[in-house]
Amino acid sequence: MDQIIFNHDSVLSDVHMLCPNTRHLMTRLNRVGQPVFTSKYAILSDAERHGKKESPMTENSDTETRVQLQKDGEGGGERTVESGLDEDGDFDIAHRPRKESAEECNRDVICPVILKQSNVSTLLQEFDTDDEADDGYDDFIRIEHTMATPLEDVGKQVWRGAFLMVDFLLSNPLMFRAATAVDLGAGTGLTSIIMATVAKRVYCTDVGEDLLSMCQKNVTLNENMIKRAGGEVKVRQLDWLKSELCTDSDVEFSWTEEEVADIHDNASFIIAADVCYDDDLTDGLFRTLYRLCNNFFHACTILISIEKRLNFTLREMDVSCEAYNHFRHCLYQLEDMVDGQCKYTVEQLPCTFPQFLQYERIEHLELWKVTVNRVPSEKAEASQQLIS
Repeated sequence: MDQIIFNHDSVLSDVHMLCPNTRHLMTRLNRVGQPVFTSKYAILSDAERHGKKESPMTENSDTETRVQLQKDGEGGGERTVESGLDEDGDFDIAHRPRKESAEECNRDVICPVILKQSNVSTLLQEFDTDDEADDGYDDFIRIEHTMATPLEDVGKQVWRGAFLMVDFLLSNPLMFRAATAVDLGAGTGLTSIIMATVAKRVYCTDVGEDLLSMCQKNVTLNENMIKRAGGEVKVRQLDWLKSELCTDSDVEFSWTEEEVADIHDNASFIIAADVCYDDDLTDGLFRTLYRLCNNFFHACTILISIEKRLNFTLREMDVSCEAYNHFRHCLYQLEDMVDGQCKYTVEQLPCTFPQFLQYERIEHLELWKVTVNRVPSEKAEASQQLIS
């Protein structure tokens, strides 16, 4: 169990693949036998965001212009590497001194730490022992997740689209102050937890007992951060392929009548991070957005982050982004909709806001904003008459 096993249908998030130095604790196996890890992500401090201290995950971190060289007879020092010419006139490049090879240096193999039980207090104690050494960061968020899952379980991983949404939320805290928000397809709950640090209440929604239980554990792992900000997260089931919210009290993570009334009366934001990778699910997402917005009693704002993923398809015999293209089609269908209830305005937001998490913000990451305004009742009645 100390290695991630890839099958023919395995999908691995770039967040996990490109962060080999991130500490992962394997805590348990979930109900379908997948290893569950707990990772710790640093929220960058002001000094980190303004470049006063180099981040290990910055885009140009591997193109260093200065190296540490050991001087003869001294404990060490720093000097600039300069290139010169050898006797033949060729460039003579000074290279970083090689250290001992892996066979010579007795380095331990890095494997996940396996805990006997998935105990939240144990996890907190294990992670908190390192916090004092990480003084360059304002805070940390701890997330349970899986790695290398089938496509239907990708919500159990952490994705760059969620990091982009987190950056936007933390960059605009005043926008969400005292707000009630609904997080659709919340996955591990990362975006819900961060939203709760800037908003009043967040309904963290998805489907599947195993996934929702993971969300609840992540909320518990980060409850100190949430309480310190005065927020609240409620994990609830919301199936995009069903027309009604589940209010059956015998079903875990079901809604109460008071909570349904709360989102209808008070919800002003809907967020969805990197959830458009399957056309049927994308259709379900937009049907859910339409249904929720028509039940809201006032205007709301929808924020959707997405990563444009390029794939070679036999149908096109070219590189294309079919899931992304379908998302854009649904987005503009929503904007063109005339039902007499709501007016939808779509715009793409520039991704120039500060970066609060360490990841590669690639050009294929996008953030879309949909402003939903209620149509005045007189116009709504006239539109309904025309439609009928």
